[in-house]
Amino acid sequence: MAKRSIINFKEEMKLYFDNSHLDALAEKHAVQYKENSPFPHVVIDNFMDPEALDKILEEFPKPGQKVWHDYKSDFEKKQELNGEGRLGDFTQHILYQFNSAPFLVFLEKLTGIDNLIPDPYYYGGGLHQLNGKGKLGVHADYSKHVRWPLDRRVNAILYLNKDWKEEYNGGLELWDTAMTKCEQRVAPLFNRLVVFNVTDFNMHGVPDEVKCPEGMSRKSLAFFYFTNGRPAEEVDPNKKLHVKFTQRPGEEEVASQEKKNIIGYEANPIKRFIKQITPPFIFDSFKKLKS
Repeated sequence: MAKRSIINFKEEMKLYFDNSHLDALAEKHAVQYKENSPFPHVVIDNFMDPEALDKILEEFPKPGQKVWHDYKSDFEKKQELNGEGRLGDFTQHILYQFNSAPFLVFLEKLTGIDNLIPDPYYYGGGLHQLNGKGKLGVHADYSKHVRWPLDRRVNAILYLNKDWKEEYNGGLELWDTAMTKCEQRVAPLFNRLVVFNVTDFNMHGVPDEVKCPEGMSRKSLAFFYFTNGRPAEEVDPNKKLHVKFTQRPGEEEVASQEKKNIIGYEANPIKRFIKQITPPFIFDSFKKLKS
């Protein structure tokens, strides 16, 4: 029995990224990545072993489980999960590989950005889920790591949605800097990897409410990568919020109180990070004591 257990462990804990395969992908898509509009990005289908993603789906927590961190505002209606001890063992194993040297080298060759640094805390990343009416407004991402003086340069998102239909919405929208038009809309299809540059001007989001059937959700894995410094042209000196949300043309202005809430939430990234890495039962206990 013990021998069989060891064999199963080796099978489940194997490495899923092959250097030669990743090199070939980077070489194939590098030129396209830099030339794509409205900002550098690429969409790669059938990115990795689908059996590994099936195992992640088996461990993927249900929407009602207390492990999720819920975002509820006019801009964000989503669930996020990260941090050691909250994820299934196999899911953690796969997440580690997205922070490994083979994947970092792949990203550097693909994007042309050298010396990328992963985030072991998965701040803002990890597992994401949009349930019915879930959304993420168009925005420019936070540009500095919450704990280190590092600049966020690249996002990588891997989708886990089988049998996803167009009428469910949930497409990732990439907008031009002036917010005049959506230039790309990416459906969140199973085993589809999206990689794109992060600057103060690269506007993106999932602004249309998800309309998938009850019991189904829009699932993804999100990873962010940093460097020590960045080109000056990627910085907006007028960007004062941690994350810059904006409306699409024709959308109504957000209520003033909602704007205050967003500003407060953006201005306290450290509090947000502490809440993300603290087990939910500790926060529940603190609220009860406080009341």
